[in-house]
Amino acid sequence: MFEKLRIKEHMEVADANGQHIATVDEVEDERIKLTRSDSGDGSHHYIPLDAVDRIDDNRIYLKQGTPIPAGA
Repeated sequence: MFEKLRIKEHMEVADANGQHIATVDEVEDERIKLTRSDSGDGSHHYIPLDAVDRIDDNRIYLKQGTPIPAGA
């Protein structure tokens, strides 16, 4: 398990295979807000904290099968 406080602005978010998905903007309640600059539609998207598998260095890995927000 990881600590929510370890998630910081500008961390990379990757899928279970290590493929870049997005960049963290901030943590809001129990979800990660992603930057708009990584978004295909220019909007903020969110990923629930319970979708995080692990954190290594400055990269967040999502659990296998986590749905990727449309436009992210």
